[in-house]
Amino acid sequence: MALGEEPAAGALEDGAEDEALARGGALEAFGESAEVRALLGSLRKVLGDRAAREGALERFRVIMDKYQEQPHLLDPHLEWMMNLLLDIVQDKTSSVDLIHLAFKFLYIITKVRGYKTFLRLFPHEVSDVQPVLDMFTDQNPRDHETWETRYMLLLWLSVTCLIPFDFSRLDGNLLTQPGQMRMSVMDRILQIAEAYLVVSDKARDAAAVLVSKFVTRPDVKQKKMAGFLDWSLHTLACSSFQTIEGVIAMDGMLQALAQIFKHGKREDCLPYASTVLECLEGCRLPDSNQTLLRKLGVKLVQRLGLTFLKPRVAKWSFQETDNAWHGGCLALAELGRRGLLLPSRLEDVVPVILKALTYEEKRGSCSVGTNVRDAACYVCWAFARAYEPQELQPFVAAISSALVIATVFDRNINCRRAASAAFQENVGRQGTFPHGIEILTAADYFAVGNRASCFLVISMFIAGFPEYTQPMIDHLVTMKINHWDGVIRELSAKALHNLAQRAPEHSATHVLPRLLLMTQSLDLHTRHGAVLACAEVARGLYRLAVQESRPVADYLDEAAVQGLKQIHQQLYDRQLYRGLGGELMRQAVCILIENLSLSKMPFRGDVIIDGWQWLINDTLRNLHLISSHSRQQIKGAAVLALAALCSEYYALETGEADPARQDELIRQYLADLQSPEEMARCGFSLALGALPRFLLKGRLQQVLAGLGAVTVIRPEDVSFAESRRDALKAISRVCQTVGVRAGGAPDEVVCEENVSQIYRTLLGCLHDYTTDSRGDVGAWVREAAMTSLMDLTLLLGREQPELIEASVCQQVMCCVAQQASEKIDRIRAHAARVFMALLHSHGSPVPHVPHRGELEKLFPRSDVASVNWNAPSQAFPRITQLLGLPTYRYHVLLGLAVSVGGLTESTVRYSTQSLFEYMKGIHNDPQALEGFGGTLLQVFEDNLLNDRVSVPLLKTLDQMLANGCFDLFTAEQDHPFSVKLLALCKEEIKKSKDVQKLRSSVAVFCGMVQFPGNVRRKVLLQLCLLLCHPFPVIRKTTASQVYEMLLTYGDIMGEDVLDEVMTVLGTTAWDAELPLVRVQRNRLCDLLGVPRPQLVPKPGTR
Repeated sequence: MALGEEPAAGALEDGAEDEALARGGALEAFGESAEVRALLGSLRKVLGDRAAREGALERFRVIMDKYQEQPHLLDPHLEWMMNLLLDIVQDKTSSVDLIHLAFKFLYIITKVRGYKTFLRLFPHEVSDVQPVLDMFTDQNPRDHETWETRYMLLLWLSVTCLIPFDFSRLDGNLLTQPGQMRMSVMDRILQIAEAYLVVSDKARDAAAVLVSKFVTRPDVKQKKMAGFLDWSLHTLACSSFQTIEGVIAMDGMLQALAQIFKHGKREDCLPYASTVLECLEGCRLPDSNQTLLRKLGVKLVQRLGLTFLKPRVAKWSFQETDNAWHGGCLALAELGRRGLLLPSRLEDVVPVILKALTYEEKRGSCSVGTNVRDAACYVCWAFARAYEPQELQPFVAAISSALVIATVFDRNINCRRAASAAFQENVGRQGTFPHGIEILTAADYFAVGNRASCFLVISMFIAGFPEYTQPMIDHLVTMKINHWDGVIRELSAKALHNLAQRAPEHSATHVLPRLLLMTQSLDLHTRHGAVLACAEVARGLYRLAVQESRPVADYLDEAAVQGLKQIHQQLYDRQLYRGLGGELMRQAVCILIENLSLSKMPFRGDVIIDGWQWLINDTLRNLHLISSHSRQQIKGAAVLALAALCSEYYALETGEADPARQDELIRQYLADLQSPEEMARCGFSLALGALPRFLLKGRLQQVLAGLGAVTVIRPEDVSFAESRRDALKAISRVCQTVGVRAGGAPDEVVCEENVSQIYRTLLGCLHDYTTDSRGDVGAWVREAAMTSLMDLTLLLGREQPELIEASVCQQVMCCVAQQASEKIDRIRAHAARVFMALLHSHGSPVPHVPHRGELEKLFPRSDVASVNWNAPSQAFPRITQLLGLPTYRYHVLLGLAVSVGGLTESTVRYSTQSLFEYMKGIHNDPQALEGFGGTLLQVFEDNLLNDRVSVPLLKTLDQMLANGCFDLFTAEQDHPFSVKLLALCKEEIKKSKDVQKLRSSVAVFCGMVQFPGNVRRKVLLQLCLLLCHPFPVIRKTTASQVYEMLLTYGDIMGEDVLDEVMTVLGTTAWDAELPLVRVQRNRLCDLLGVPRPQLVPKPGTR
């Protein structure tokens, strides 16, 4: 690069730096790699041209300075940059000036990245010591132009001093001629270091680094350390900070001493520390006005102080971290594989490996140890290959149990698979693992990939072998019940439920008492897991007693029963149901209540029942105070607990309900349905749905009325979609619970008197399209309504089909078909599944399904499993076929209008394609097209000013008009379809300020120009009105779309008029002031032959 071009490059660089600063100075990589490579490669060429040489040096300096704040970005490039420059330095043909230039570039790199990082890259073999020393012979310490060379050589020499060989080996024969001795390498290095410690340039700093690395070497410290310290202290004492030379000398000595006491060993430095401190005090550095000297003095004193301090080893420095465990396991594995770990040491090694197989250390909200457990499995795999079966025989039981436990109970999938592989290796090579083949068949690589299956299925199979049962149970109680991951605690409790049936005596006499003690633990996770485990173990032992026709007391003694009963009261007394930890405990105790109730514990009439009931009620009443991520789980646990509690303890011996308890419960729950808290309504709705039949008997009408009231949308609870959803679920469950009897009493069963009201409630909820900040929350309600309608209809179809009226069945099928054609994939798929279930019901067919024969052809039973109803590409082509059935056309068209005019690209594309495909089939059928058009207009009329439907419907009409779907109607003047469509569009946009709706209407009006007669004139008038709309964006949109419409339907007027109309539309600024726009609009009215609109004065003005 020429010198004259340099300022421009600098300017560009300044601009780049400014841009980097504007981005916060954050660079992503070393972007000038190619340019730097070219610069370094051109040094030989620019050496003779001073201007070019200085330009290259300055450009390199500018590039490097950009990375002062982020020097680590240079790291991947340091090696090749150094190699390019050292090639020049080490080349025998390189001139002295070229070598100096190369060292200048090396210094710039060192300045930016720091010498400590750059130092490691210098060549530091034994063969490099002599060449570097030889380079010093050509250096002039007083040449201020080449100080970078001496600075870099001193740093290079400090690295070569680290070679692990005694320097005396490099000397050879020091006697060159009789009477003459050649200086040793050690003396030469020390002489160079001492010489440069007193120079005035930056080489002094590098000399201090050299001294610290050199003097502290084992071979040098014995011979030279004392002498060097004497020399440095003498120099320090003889120097004065009053002179420049004295300041320079003191600076060099202090730097060297500070570096020595930093890098040297304490035992080597301690003998000299007192002398150095005494000399330092004599220098009176605090009196100096040289800040640097005072700083170096403080640094040296601090390091002397650390030298005087006795060494004290911190206890934590020898704690075994997960990395230590990991490395230790890998080392043991490799030692074993290579035969370096003798069999006699297995007795010491195996217990460590067994501990590593379950190693887990809590860190914050998670844990570490996965790598350790994986490495421990590797050790077991390696030992299987390294030792003979008889050598491992004493440890087979322990290793096999530990590997089985890791295979089925480890949280991490990779560890489970590693343990399975290690087990397989031991089975294959050792042949001594009990039941190895059977276990491997059940717990292979793929089977252990599913964690829930490992805990609940595979573990149950393996526990069938007595050798493994007790170790597995004990591991769950010791390691997994108190695990930090709640999912693991829950799975462990369920696994104990299964395993308790394999070892009932051990579970009853050892496990359960231990778990009962753990329920009082201060640790939340331990307490939570223990309560869950108590519930599951008790339930498992009860189920085993029932299977064996034995009394449960054979397994659960009085102490255990009393311990289980007291869990709730103990937690309540200690106020452990409060706060975030209370959420976990409420859920766990609800599960405990459910399991103890199902286990028929002898608590009937006990005060604990009231305590349990209080907990369930209080939990449901305060669901809004529970964190959202736990709410559903706790609500479900409380409802299940209530159902089990009521079924077991609230029935009299006759099977009837306790009247007082029934009255209190129903009255209280119905009152809570009117709670101002939505979550309370959700909880008590589901609670009513969970009540057993004997509690609903005589109160069915009350319960259905209360739940029905929750489903009604009122102004104060519009957004309570979740409570409406749960009320619908509860209605369905109540109906399933009480059953159906046509002539039954309405207060006891679903019958002729109440079935119509139930259907009205469910069908009404299919029109819930509530939206809030969460989106279409009404979809939850519609989904629940469809499920409830399906359950009720299938129940009636099985037991009392005569209760299903034809009109009701038609409503159900049509409304579900509408949902199956709407825009939300999940709702559409659910509706399709409900539709298919009703059409292809098992057993007795649902009566009065409209067009059943045609439906069974359009939707064969095979479609239930083969069609992915979530995919618009598969769903819409099938659903649109319902447009050919008059009964379904209205509802399907209503749903399709929302989909075709929607926003989701895939939904719009496939719904539009399917609709147009259907329209092609009736394009030339006047009767079918008339029927379709009439239905479409009816949909529009019924949903006027309902933006959810009307806005996408306008978009749908625009696409249908643009695609010629109604070309058959254009052959008739003022066809009724076009007349009514125009009237509906005008009514829809009347006084509207919705820009999206107005834009869509403009497109529809433009499409309606194809209809001849008076309709066309009215459409043009409407477009002219929109050309003077108060919103400029609507005026511009109208002008643009009218222009495009005239390009398409130019034959509606003469060519001379058309050209002038197009000119006015194209040249007018339609977003200008209204008076100016109105002149051009009136001109268009005259050209189009429509009357000029007249301004209507506002009421009260003259």
